[in-house]
Amino acid sequence: MYCLQCLIPVLLIPKPTNPALMQTHVMFIVLYLIGFFLERKPCTICSLVFLAAVFLICNSGVGNCLFWGNCEGHSCDNG
Repeated sequence: MYCLQCLIPVLLIPKPTNPALMQTHVMFIVLYLIGFFLERKPCTICSLVFLAAVFLICNSGVGNCLFWGNCEGHSCDNG
């Protein structure tokens, strides 16, 4: 479970409140995860634990997911 010490902080990065910055945040998280998996090659168990944690966080409520904002039901315009 040594692999998880660099993956768990990704779950704690706060999402930006400004919807205009949401795409940048998602791009950062995705590129960090791709770079991490290519460079460190975590074990299968750690990868599955992390993916299960992301899945549970994303399905626990509206606006909790790392990869998209809480713009369901209304538009997320900048103005």
